[in-house]
Amino acid sequence: MMYKILFILCFPIFLFSQKQRIEGTVSNDRNEKLSLITIDVYDAQNKFLKTISTSENGSFILEGIPNQSVKLVIKDLEYAKFEKELDLEKQNQPLAIILKKDIQDIQEVVMTKQKPLVKRKIDRLEFNVENSNISSLNAWEILKKTPGVTSSNDVLAIKGSQSIVVTINDKRIMLTGDELKNLLENTQGDDLKSVEVITNPPAKYEASGSAVLNIVMKKNKIEGYRGTVSSKYVQTQYAKGVAGISQYYKKNKLSVMGSYYFGSGTYYREGTDYVNYIEDKQRWVSMMNRKDKNKSQNTVNFNIEYEIDSLTNASLNYSGYFSPRSYGVYDVPTLIYNEQNVAESNYRTINDHFSRSINNSLSFQMDRKLNKKSKLTWTNYFTGNNAQKDQNVLTHLDFANELPKDNNFLTHNKSDVQLYSTQFDYQWKNEKWELESGSKYSFVKTSSLMDFSDNENGQLQYRADKSNVFDYKEHNFALYSSLAYNPGKWNFKAGLRAEKTDLEGVVSEPYEVNKNKYWKLFPTLYVQYTTEGNHQFGLSYGKRISRPSYSWLNPAKSYYNLFSYFQGDPALKATIVHNLNFTYTWKEWNLDFYYRKEINPSMEISYQDPSNNNLIYHFTNIEKGQAYGLSVYKNFQIKPWWSLSVSENIEHNENYFIGVDHLLYQNKVWNLGSDISTSFTLDKASDWKLEFGNRYNTPAIQGTFRISGSSSTYVVMNKKFFNKKLEGSLMFNDIFKTSGEKITTKYANQDNYFLDYRDTQSFIISLKFNFGNQSVKNAKSIKKADEQGRM
Repeated sequence: MMYKILFILCFPIFLFSQKQRIEGTVSNDRNEKLSLITIDVYDAQNKFLKTISTSENGSFILEGIPNQSVKLVIKDLEYAKFEKELDLEKQNQPLAIILKKDIQDIQEVVMTKQKPLVKRKIDRLEFNVENSNISSLNAWEILKKTPGVTSSNDVLAIKGSQSIVVTINDKRIMLTGDELKNLLENTQGDDLKSVEVITNPPAKYEASGSAVLNIVMKKNKIEGYRGTVSSKYVQTQYAKGVAGISQYYKKNKLSVMGSYYFGSGTYYREGTDYVNYIEDKQRWVSMMNRKDKNKSQNTVNFNIEYEIDSLTNASLNYSGYFSPRSYGVYDVPTLIYNEQNVAESNYRTINDHFSRSINNSLSFQMDRKLNKKSKLTWTNYFTGNNAQKDQNVLTHLDFANELPKDNNFLTHNKSDVQLYSTQFDYQWKNEKWELESGSKYSFVKTSSLMDFSDNENGQLQYRADKSNVFDYKEHNFALYSSLAYNPGKWNFKAGLRAEKTDLEGVVSEPYEVNKNKYWKLFPTLYVQYTTEGNHQFGLSYGKRISRPSYSWLNPAKSYYNLFSYFQGDPALKATIVHNLNFTYTWKEWNLDFYYRKEINPSMEISYQDPSNNNLIYHFTNIEKGQAYGLSVYKNFQIKPWWSLSVSENIEHNENYFIGVDHLLYQNKVWNLGSDISTSFTLDKASDWKLEFGNRYNTPAIQGTFRISGSSSTYVVMNKKFFNKKLEGSLMFNDIFKTSGEKITTKYANQDNYFLDYRDTQSFIISLKFNFGNQSVKNAKSIKKADEQGRM
């Protein structure tokens, strides 16, 4: 009887405990749902109970609370503090929380730097660097610190793949190599909001590239006029320098930004080639120290945004890179050793050359809100790239049993690339569903000219058989659609992109026309589950295509010297890439198990021809490639003034290729990429920071190549002065000069390698001065869309 009485008395409590499930959403005053917002739950006595977070679509679930009355507290840097007391027994409707912008001067918030925040979204990893302790670095250095990104000799890779697309606000940067690095080095880290690592890009993104690295820039939130003047001195083997100015203006509906940076310096690279010819038992050794001067590198960017009305925004952006003259003279001795290791022959190459490069990009975009749930975006893009390279190569030949003689040839290379694209994107979303759909058309036209002349009887003669004209046209039409469903703990997203490619390449010598038309389908699928304890599991699949760069398709021989040249392939096939990822996130631990399969991988390889002692570099398709591995990232906040960042990637990589003897070979390796850094706050008031770090890579492979391990140790120190208007930075890179690599090819009768060091040991001093209004008064943002092709 006593048990029955107790049961009757406690029944309301049991019943109440079963009802403690409250659903809700968090949004801002513009009705935009806010993801990953932290909500702290307290009881009536202000005792902390638990923490919950909003999902991708801003929803949350409050359950498992035995108390009848609770208080919800939200503290976020972007919004004013929110507090609300709830009677859970009386709360029968879903809870709608609206956060409002904090009207206080954000300059005081910026005084306390935070560690970079990593957010795992359903289709990407977001590395939030805004107001972090690395925002004082430039965009290039920040990219190399982004989780999942590795850098070896200034080549970026994601999970071992170098076939990545770099975009700014979803617009592809039409620069590669040193030009891309130069642009990003002149992009201030304080202007970055976040970096998104998208290993399986959704259907909205162009299918090109195995992954996308998207840099999200801050919007101009400061009313009035402000600017930044900066300068940087770099001492490597030779000196370099960069100086520039960025200016911003915002008034009501108008926002304008303009920047100009000027760079000048001398660039140096050391290399030694070793080629062993087993047929005649000779070893050829060439030592090339490349020294190039570039006295004028100009980077220009201009952006204007205007709010036509409350529903319509328009933006216009121009960016340009101008390098009118880069020049140098390479003096390369080559010794030829016989079987007894005696240098019996030699030749000396003097390469006098210059190059120029001009890149212009112009984009126009309009955003129109159709209603509270949908909007339409129209984006137009044009880019033009013009490059020229001339060289005069003189070779002094002194071979055994032959009279000494000279050989002289000249080459004139000129290329022009023009790309235009237009794209429409439609987006509709409510609390649980999101639909994206759109179309895109792009047209590419390239023209490449190579004139070759050599010395005959003391006079230079034009050689038609070694000269070439290559014209290429490509039309690409795409349709896509994706649908996301976010009911709460589970998130789903699936998409399909269809691309039709129509291409034509015409080679003048020997005359050849290559045409191809094809449709390709690119599906994507994402599933994500978040537990009550904020354990997050994700599974994604994506199919991608890596189309050859236009220069890779040019079959003209580009000579380095009398015995070595580079050659493309007009019949080069596009690479199909399948990516499969399983992710796990908990308390800032980010793990990514992945598998990548490549069909017809294209890459640069080399081979030696014993019949004429030529060493040939060319782009080609190998049979297949595949890799699987694990990426781990964690940021440890050991003390308020001391943090440790660890990023590790271990991968098994396999490449299969047909050798010069027409046999199938396998090249495989286990590779570890490690990036560990630790940061100290020496003085909080002046943002005085000190950071040490080391990047380490074990041996890797690329087609026929085996690449040795390398490492780089760095230290950087930043401090602000004069009420944070002046910022100074010191940086030491590659302190122990350990970033050099050995690239080896050895199979069948192929036996060659080269040593490569890119002058990365450096000392850098940089200064930056902020002037004008630095106080945030409003925070309206305009979303951008997607673009481009490849260069």
